[in-house]
Amino acid sequence: MELSGYRELWRAHGVMPLLVASLLARLPMLATMVPIAFLAKDASGSFRWAGVVAGAYSIGTAIAGPVWSRAADRRGPRGVLLLTGIAWSVALLAIALLPAELHRLLPVLAVIAGALVPPVMQTLRAAWPRVVQGSALRTAYSVDATAQELLFMVGPMLGATAVSVASPRLGVLLAAAMSAVFIWWYALRQPEPVAHDQHAKVTARQLLWHRYRLPLILSFGLWVMSFNGISLGIVAFADEHGQRLIAGIFEAVWAFGSLVGGAVAGALPGRRTSYLWRRAALVSLGMLLCVFATWSPVSLGVALMVSGLTLAPAIGALYERLGALTPDVARTEVFGWMGSAAMGGAAIGAAVSGAVIESFGVRYVWLLAAVLAAASMVLLLRVPPEQGSEPEPERPSEADAGPELAAGGLLGEST
Repeated sequence: MELSGYRELWRAHGVMPLLVASLLARLPMLATMVPIAFLAKDASGSFRWAGVVAGAYSIGTAIAGPVWSRAADRRGPRGVLLLTGIAWSVALLAIALLPAELHRLLPVLAVIAGALVPPVMQTLRAAWPRVVQGSALRTAYSVDATAQELLFMVGPMLGATAVSVASPRLGVLLAAAMSAVFIWWYALRQPEPVAHDQHAKVTARQLLWHRYRLPLILSFGLWVMSFNGISLGIVAFADEHGQRLIAGIFEAVWAFGSLVGGAVAGALPGRRTSYLWRRAALVSLGMLLCVFATWSPVSLGVALMVSGLTLAPAIGALYERLGALTPDVARTEVFGWMGSAAMGGAAIGAAVSGAVIESFGVRYVWLLAAVLAAASMVLLLRVPPEQGSEPEPERPSEADAGPELAAGGLLGEST
C-alpha cells in the first residue's frame, strides 16, 4: 500500500475546493427526502401517501437527470447548475409552504422538484479527468465513492434531526436554503469545460448502445437494486428481533465498512491490471456471506462490516471505467443515465425484496442481492480493465462523432 495517489490528488490545483463544494452541494439532496416524507404523512395521515410522494420525486429525477446532464455537456456545467440550483430551491420552498389541506398536490410538486434536482454528482464525475490524471484519477473516483457513503449517513440524519427538533416544514426549508448557497458555490468551482467541435455530438443511442458503457450502466443499476433490497432486509431483520434500533446500527456498520474499503482502495498503487468483474465478484461474495450470518444480530453485524469493505472500491472502479470509456463531449450525460438506472434499480429492488421477505424470509434478501451482483459480474466480463498507465479518454473527432458514425467510431463499438 502507498499514498502516492492521495498525495497527487491533494497537490492538484482546484481539487480540494471542488471536492468540498461537491460534498456540501450533495448534502441537501440527501437531507430532503426524510422531511418530505414526514410532511406528506403528517398532512395526509398515511405513510402510503408518503410513499406516493417519494415515488413521484424519484420519477422526476430519473426522467430529467439525463436531460440536465446532456445540457451540461453541451452548454457547460456552470450555467446548468446555477439554473437548476435556484429552481430546485424554489420547488422545495413551494413544498414546504403548501397548506396541509392541499396535500393532494404534493405528488405534482414532488415530480417538479425531482425534475429540477441539479446534476451535481454527474458533473463532478465528469470533471475529474479534466482536473487530475494517472493514479490520482483512480484515487479521485475512490474518494468520491467513499465520500458518498459518508453523505448517506449524514444527510438523512440531518433531515431527521430537523424533523425531530422542529418540524418537517423546517426540514424542507433548511434543505432549500442549503441548496441555494452550496450549489451556487459548487457551480463557481467548476473547471473550465473542454472546447468541443460543434459537430462532435453523440446521440443518446450512440452513447448507451455501446458494448462497454451499457454493461457498466446496467451493472450499477443491479448493484443499487441489491443495496436497496438489503436496506429493506435490515429493517425486516430488526423488526423480527424486536430491536428496531439496530436497523440504524446495521446501516452505519455497513456504511463504515464501505468507508474503510474505499480509503484502502484509494491508497493502493494500482500498477497492475484491474478487472472490474473481479470487484463485482467480491461484492457478490460479501453479500453471500450475510446469508449465513442471519442467526444473530452480532453475526450479521460482522458480516455486514465485511460485505461493506467491497462496496466503495467496486463503485469507485465502475465510475473510473465509465468515465474513461466515454468521450468528454458526453461524459456528464452518461453519468446522468447511470443515475437514472440507479433510481430504477432502487424502486425495483425495494418492491422485489419486499415480496421475497414475505414469501421466503429475511435471509433470502441477501441471497437475491448476491445473485444480482453475480449477474453484474457476468455483464462486466467484457469490459476492458484499468491499466496502471492508461491513455487519455477517447475523444470523438468530426469523423467519428457525427451522423456518419454508421461505419465506425462509437457505433462501430456498439453491442
